[in-house]
Amino acid sequence: MAKLIIFSAPSGAGKSTLVRYLLSQGLNLRFSISATSRKPRGEEKDGREYYFLSPEAFRERIARNEFLEYEEVYTNKFYGTLKSEVDRNLAEGSNVVFDVDCVGGLNIKKIYGDQALSIFIMPPSVEVLRERLEKRGTDAPQVIDHRLAKAEYEMSFAPQFDVTVCNDDYERAKNEILKLVTDFIKEER
Repeated sequence: MAKLIIFSAPSGAGKSTLVRYLLSQGLNLRFSISATSRKPRGEEKDGREYYFLSPEAFRERIARNEFLEYEEVYTNKFYGTLKSEVDRNLAEGSNVVFDVDCVGGLNIKKIYGDQALSIFIMPPSVEVLRERLEKRGTDAPQVIDHRLAKAEYEMSFAPQFDVTVCNDDYERAKNEILKLVTDFIKEER
């Protein structure tokens, strides 16, 4: 049976970097491409990192019940997981990896139960998060302040996840997630 691996973290915790590493390890993993109503950042492309939708198109899909989960993370900034994306990957026998916000991650875990492993990536500190977000160079200072306030709230969700991995040392964190995911995929359920 194909499994689901859910990664959640505050913005800037390094979850996307860890997920990219995991996907490169030959574990029959498929990335579940989320939908979002935000604009692409940097080199992001529609259908690769996200399905980029207008807020109106996102609302239309919500009304048609096309999402497994969705959240209005910021005003008019929606993120969600299309049911069709997950169903397609599972039908092909692939294990599905999610890079989603905390509420969405917990919702997916609730739906799939033991078929899913939920991993929270914890940043070393809020100060380190600020440095990472500033170094990223994609957000204005007021956006960074807003993200940091939200990050403190999101960190309160960590105990609800199956596992918390602190990303204070990238090499250690990537080795830890590789072992966690490899062991989970091999488990008989």
